[in-house]
Amino acid sequence: MQQIRQIKVRDLEFDCRVAGDPKNQAIILLHGFPETSFMWIRLMDKLAALGFYCLAPDMRGYSAHACPKGVKNYTVKKLTEDILHLADVLEADKFHLIGHDWGAGVGWNVVYQHPERILSWTALSVPHSRALGKAIKTDPEQKKKSRYIGWFLLPFIPEIIIRKNNFEKFRKLWKNSSPEELANYLTVFGRKQTLTAALNYYRANFRGGNKWPIGEITTPTLLIWGEKDMAIGRAAIDNNLKYMKGDYTLLALEGGHWLMQTNYLEVEKAVVGHVTKYRT
Repeated sequence: MQQIRQIKVRDLEFDCRVAGDPKNQAIILLHGFPETSFMWIRLMDKLAALGFYCLAPDMRGYSAHACPKGVKNYTVKKLTEDILHLADVLEADKFHLIGHDWGAGVGWNVVYQHPERILSWTALSVPHSRALGKAIKTDPEQKKKSRYIGWFLLPFIPEIIIRKNNFEKFRKLWKNSSPEELANYLTVFGRKQTLTAALNYYRANFRGGNKWPIGEITTPTLLIWGEKDMAIGRAAIDNNLKYMKGDYTLLALEGGHWLMQTNYLEVEKAVVGHVTKYRT
C-alpha cells in the first residue's frame, strides 16, 4: 500500500510517495512539469508488487515545505543534489532511476554525475540534455516545438496567463488524467509559490551561460518517446545515440508527451523489463 512520507533534506522537507518494503532494492521516480508524483501511482504499485521499494518525491518547488524562493534555487545542480540526498536517506547506495519530462532532464544529470550509484535509467519523453540542445539549435521542427521555453523565461506574465480560468491551459494538458490526478495537480499548483517555482526550472537552466555539465552515459538506459510528442521531435531523439556508451534501448510509441496517461501498459511492460534485467 502506498503512503505519503515526509523526508527532510537539509532545510527542505519533501512530500514523497512510497510503496513496497524498504528493505528491497530502491527505485526513485521523478515527475515532470506540470505534474506531481501522483503520475507514478499505478507504476509504483506494479513495481512494489515485483519486490522493489519505490519512492517518488514531489520535487523541489512542488513540495509544500521544499519550495524556496528565487531562480537560483532551481539549477540542475541543486535538483540533482536533492535526488542523491533522498537516496542517502533511504540508505540506497545503488538504485534504479526513472524520470519523465523535467524529471528526465534532472535524471540524465544524476546518471552522468554518479553512474556508480545508478543500476538502470529510464527516461520518458526527454532525451539527453545535449541531444535536445543540439536539436533546438539546428532542427527547424524542434525550434518550433521549443518556442514555449522562451515564453516561460519572461517574468510574471506566464504565471498570470496560466492561472486564468482556474488553470485552463494546464487543464488541456491534463485532459487524459483521472479526476483524482487532476484534483491533486490543482491542489499543488493552487499554492501561491508552486507555479513560479516550477517555471524557475526553465529560468534557472535555459538562460544564457547556464551550461549543464553532462557527457557520455554508460548506465543501462531505456528511452521511451511518443512519436506525436508536442515538445520533443525526432531529431532530438536521433541525437541521443551519440551519447549512449552503454546498453541502450529506444522505444518509440504511437503517443504524445503524456505517456503515463495514454500509453500506460506499453510503458509498464518496458519499464518492468528494464529494471528487472538490471536488478542485483
